[in-house]
Amino acid sequence: MGWSSFRKTGLTFDLPAQSVRGYTLFTPNGGSASYLIDMAGRIVHRWDLGAFTAFYARLQPSGNLLALTNPAGAARPEIAPGAVPTFEQGLRMHGGNATALQEFDWDGNIVWTYENPAIHHDFVRLPNGNTLLPLSIELPEDIARQVRGGIRAPGKQRPMHSDDILEIDPKGEEVRRHHLWQLLDPRRDPICALEHRGEWTHLNGLAVTRDGDVYFSCRENSRVGLIDGKTGALKQKFALTNHQHNPSVLPNGNLQLFDNGHHIQGFNRSRIIEVNPQSSSIVWEYTGSPPQQFYSSHISGADRLPGDNVLICEGSAGRIFEVTRRGQIVWEFINPFTVMQRGQPSTSVFRAHRYLPDDPAIAGRDLDPARYAGLNRMYGLID
Repeated sequence: MGWSSFRKTGLTFDLPAQSVRGYTLFTPNGGSASYLIDMAGRIVHRWDLGAFTAFYARLQPSGNLLALTNPAGAARPEIAPGAVPTFEQGLRMHGGNATALQEFDWDGNIVWTYENPAIHHDFVRLPNGNTLLPLSIELPEDIARQVRGGIRAPGKQRPMHSDDILEIDPKGEEVRRHHLWQLLDPRRDPICALEHRGEWTHLNGLAVTRDGDVYFSCRENSRVGLIDGKTGALKQKFALTNHQHNPSVLPNGNLQLFDNGHHIQGFNRSRIIEVNPQSSSIVWEYTGSPPQQFYSSHISGADRLPGDNVLICEGSAGRIFEVTRRGQIVWEFINPFTVMQRGQPSTSVFRAHRYLPDDPAIAGRDLDPARYAGLNRMYGLID
């Protein structure tokens, strides 16, 4: 969606009687802090990440912040004209790449770190304390040759990447992994015709069901799959979306997705969809009105809230808003923090999350916005 340089930021709209009251966490993409705001759009807590920048962060029940990070100042590699990037250089060229998953306590102290330059995009902390992560891998050459679709660059091709899903224990030791190249079909799951052939899958989201099965979302070939948590076999595969993000399992067992709607016929437009996995059918969706009013070509996500409202992060523009089941917007906040990314100013946010006041992550914490009065005034979040 296009945005005026003079648009209002911070809280732009609120219907208190219809929105789900709580606190919203968001992390400006590539910034060095995560913010928790109240329903008035005021900062009530800030995690200063110090010498690191974050791609995405989420609160744990302990109140600790788990974040995908990079060292501050880390730059994309400079590749000489005509040169073929190495696998390591290729990692830094992907969106969503991180070099570490770090856990920060409420005061911003680092209490746990897992370092791996190939992790990216998402993570799931499991009930047993283990963690699931997407991991970029170099695709076996014989498989890469079979992958259909994508734009072939002139000259020698760089190694094609795919993804593994890695489970690690609290010590950072590998427990198990799933190879997507063994679960997807190089011919039936082709790369989008308008994307380059550097990546086959580009896994951008994970979700775990009550039974321990694992949903995954792949952007480059617009595939969503379900892995049997016990056997590692592919139980189900969906091709209902275009460059989608953020699979999440709803209380009724259905699957929710942010369908970015990128590279579709006609004008690009995004939507939130609820899928019944038993019938592979869409049972609910939210679109903009008009449809092109709501669009993010990449990143983005959606959280189902109590009472069936949905908190949506229109990631590329940093717009976070809440809608009812009927599609009525009842709360809206625009990220006021600008971060320089690849030489351009950006207000993008990968995802946002709403926490109710009694959530264990925040219950009993000091959430007085007066503690951040100077910051709130600086960014126009209070008068």
